[in-house]
Amino acid sequence: MNFEIAFSVEADSQLTALEIQPHLIKRLKAVNKALAFLETNPRHPGLKTHKYKSKSALEGGDVFEAYAENNTPGAYRIFWRYGPGKDVITIIAITPHP
Repeated sequence: MNFEIAFSVEADSQLTALEIQPHLIKRLKAVNKALAFLETNPRHPGLKTHKYKSKSALEGGDVFEAYAENNTPGAYRIFWRYGPGKDVITIIAITPHP
């Protein structure tokens, strides 16, 4: 089953920021690869997807965290939720891990 990927305004601007910074090309590739996995299989083992307990979506529902990178200082994470419609995943944020 494939999902449609939608972006919040914040996530869209974070992805654009990665795209326009040449020194972050490796990170952008990792994020794009993770987004492709989310589109086809949100439970792909490489994403290490898990429910993010500290945050819930503004519209209600669970927020999930997926790894775009691992074992890297400031590794990027993708925060997402299911919805708003059937077969839609909304990306909430694309950020470096604190």
